[in-house]
Amino acid sequence: MNDRIFETVVTTCSPEGAVHVAPMGVRYAAGEVVLKPFRPSRTLDNVTRTRTAVLNLLTDVRVFAGCVTGRHDWPTLPVAGVDGAAAVRLECAHAHVLLRLLALADDAQRPTLRLARVHEVQHSAFPGFNRAQAAVIEGAVLVSRLHLLPREKIEGEMACLQIAVDKTAGAPEREAWGWLQEAVARQPAAALGEA
Repeated sequence: MNDRIFETVVTTCSPEGAVHVAPMGVRYAAGEVVLKPFRPSRTLDNVTRTRTAVLNLLTDVRVFAGCVTGRHDWPTLPVAGVDGAAAVRLECAHAHVLLRLLALADDAQRPTLRLARVHEVQHSAFPGFNRAQAAVIEGAVLVSRLHLLPREKIEGEMACLQIAVDKTAGAPEREAWGWLQEAVARQPAAALGEA
């Protein structure tokens, strides 16, 4: 069976209020949101300590590409958290969903967090994704796995995605794609799965 994963951006805050922005694939199950972050994870640490997260639905793919290439500072706005916990949403989000931790199934590598939808707000109409935006999101997933995948796989898939970027990208998508290409170029061959 196909595991349906939806690419989103999750914002969390530490108990001290430090903001963390992370692209994450989420699953939806019986009205809940399921996160499975790999350890170590600031998202995991923040959610387990505050029991709060915010799911951001957006089309500005620079956030996805930026976060996996070291650009973590994105404009946020405060939202009312769970039980007084600090919470923020991305300013560019078309919608956000405030989440409260229901359960944690611990695992040494990849714990499972089940979260309840507490409050949902639509900020603007969701226009849909163009092909370049989808390519940037897929490229960001590849870049997040540079240390796991063989170089030829990364380069081959990036070349295929380049076609959609060339045909349909606007300035934001071209900027995001450039960040991803730089990340691949910087990665030593040995780290890309070559001996």
